[in-house]
Amino acid sequence: MNPVGDISVIKAMLFKSREKLETAQIDFDNERYNDSVSRSYYAVFHAISAVLLSKGLHFSTHAQTIGAFNKEFIRTKQFPAVFTRIIRKLFKERQMGDYDFESYINADIAQEDIKEAEKIIDTSEEYLANTYNVSKEYWKE
Repeated sequence: MNPVGDISVIKAMLFKSREKLETAQIDFDNERYNDSVSRSYYAVFHAISAVLLSKGLHFSTHAQTIGAFNKEFIRTKQFPAVFTRIIRKLFKERQMGDYDFESYINADIAQEDIKEAEKIIDTSEEYLANTYNVSKEYWKE
């Protein structure tokens, strides 16, 4: 596949993804679990948006972005099928953490979300490194 998306934009998106993941960890360390799960979700959202952009795809809603990622990358087995469940879980917990005053996000949930987000980001960076024929470290320079 020839990449369509501008590599500099993809790099900026992945930088933002890693930045959100770092913030998730900071929030976790400060026992702000609701904010931590929200940042974990957004870290993944930016990563999968970057992957979609490599095919020239960009969407205006979270549902469209997640749906397109599943169609373009999960169903085609370019990414593990378990990512669908993880992304849905992250989205649900982000909604709970941001909007549901009666829900309870604990340390275990927040820690798991950080680990799952990191897996998806790592896989996204690897996929994009292969797509753009750069080293995986390129995204972190």
